[in-house]
Amino acid sequence: MSVGLGAAAAAAWRAVRWSVVVPVLQVAVYVCAAMSLMLFLERLYMAAVVAALWLSRRRKRLAADARQRVKDDEDDLEAGVDDHRCPMVLVQIPMFNERQVYRLSIGAACGLSWPSERLVIQVLDDSTDPSIRELVEAECARWARKGVRIRYESRSNREGYKAGAMREGLRKPYARCCELVAIFDADFQPDPDFLRRAVAPLRRDPGVALVQARWRFVNADDCILTRIQEMSLNYHFAVEQEVGSACHAFFGFNGTAGVWRLAALADAGGWKERTTVEDMDLAVRASLRGWRFVYVGDLGVRNELPSTFRAYRYQQHRWSCGPANLFRKVLPEILRSDRVSPWKKLHLLYGFFLVRKVVAHLVTFLFYCVVIPACVLVQGDVHLPKYVAMYVPAAITLLNAACTPRSWHLLVFWILFENVMSMHRSKAAVIGLIEASRANEWVVTDKLGSCKQQAAPVAKKKQQQARRREVHVLELAMGVCLLYCAVYDIVFFGQDHFYMYLLLQSAAAFIVGFGYVGATAPS
Repeated sequence: MSVGLGAAAAAAWRAVRWSVVVPVLQVAVYVCAAMSLMLFLERLYMAAVVAALWLSRRRKRLAADARQRVKDDEDDLEAGVDDHRCPMVLVQIPMFNERQVYRLSIGAACGLSWPSERLVIQVLDDSTDPSIRELVEAECARWARKGVRIRYESRSNREGYKAGAMREGLRKPYARCCELVAIFDADFQPDPDFLRRAVAPLRRDPGVALVQARWRFVNADDCILTRIQEMSLNYHFAVEQEVGSACHAFFGFNGTAGVWRLAALADAGGWKERTTVEDMDLAVRASLRGWRFVYVGDLGVRNELPSTFRAYRYQQHRWSCGPANLFRKVLPEILRSDRVSPWKKLHLLYGFFLVRKVVAHLVTFLFYCVVIPACVLVQGDVHLPKYVAMYVPAAITLLNAACTPRSWHLLVFWILFENVMSMHRSKAAVIGLIEASRANEWVVTDKLGSCKQQAAPVAKKKQQQARRREVHVLELAMGVCLLYCAVYDIVFFGQDHFYMYLLLQSAAAFIVGFGYVGATAPS
């Protein structure tokens, strides 16, 4: 009797396998292949543009000419330093419980080289900890006693989060007379000449709404997590922002280290909190109104990368969910816009949103964490082209990593870690697209401050003792599933050697799951 039931179950499984499982997996392979090719062609296009820009600049402009142009810009600004025609600039520093870094950002802003009567610094403190509010307010008062025009602003609620704080700040009477607004998050430290260099494109061209600077990371060498982030963000700034500025006069505002023309900001409708990427939302709306953006790649602003995996995961949820949710909301606005060309609409809808903000996350998770392990379990009955599994992903990875040569030796672990993170990013993208319950979740990224700020070795030792490693259940579950698939492949199949990848990927998932990536979290 039991033998008959076993034979019937085996026959039923074979029928389901050949009629449902194998066809579905084969379709999934082709879908992933199409998405991989979309991503590869986008990366190849941007690499070609960056190469062409580099060759053009090398041919047309000698180093001496470049230095002379910068000097001319500085001389123009220097001549207007004491002139009442010099633009009135408001510097906004939004904060939320920034105990570790508030002195750095306030001090750097107060050290900006700009006519004192043409500069107002506004600290927007939404802290919920009264002791931190007192510290920040005291720091502002200290700089005010030195003659700096600095204003401390706080709210009784966090309505609109960062967007709400900046919107309220622009409504202050002293802010209404300003022409430009520079924005720095609490961990950003601009050099004294930042405004001199960033304001120049806005003065030359009244059609420019935004000048965006590049981020420079002060803690990139802290741990492997920060090194991995440096690799990803270097590509974003050196390629994506550069291409957007050169070819489309549009790129996503990074929310900090940028200078906006207040007239353009108001024309676009001001700050809105309909998504968790209020900076990108503003940039899209301003672009649809016909404003242009300029990216200055050689103007860097120091800042801190999240060094704990927990902080990084929350940040990536916001950065993945927000753009997908914004895509859903601005799609009709982009299609209806009559102020931008079809070329820019195509760039916004296809390149900027669909490929980079949706496809890039989904294909990584679906292919490397779902489809390949599932193909192993059906023992080779699904055709998996090598170009999909190896060649195209390898080319994409090399194009991404080319911007950070010093970390090429971390390339393998970077790939494996990105595959683990794709689980969170793809989930966040789907949440944003369907606008689920966590679509508007806002968790401020924790900053630990520079290790140089630690007062004494004793304090540092106590801080280390008070830390603990976190266990991440989803990553551990991923590791178990991938390890099972690897063992199954070794025992029953193994012809295509997928078990080698699955073993490495499961090891990476376990390393992340047991909290061995990034700094340890405070207990």
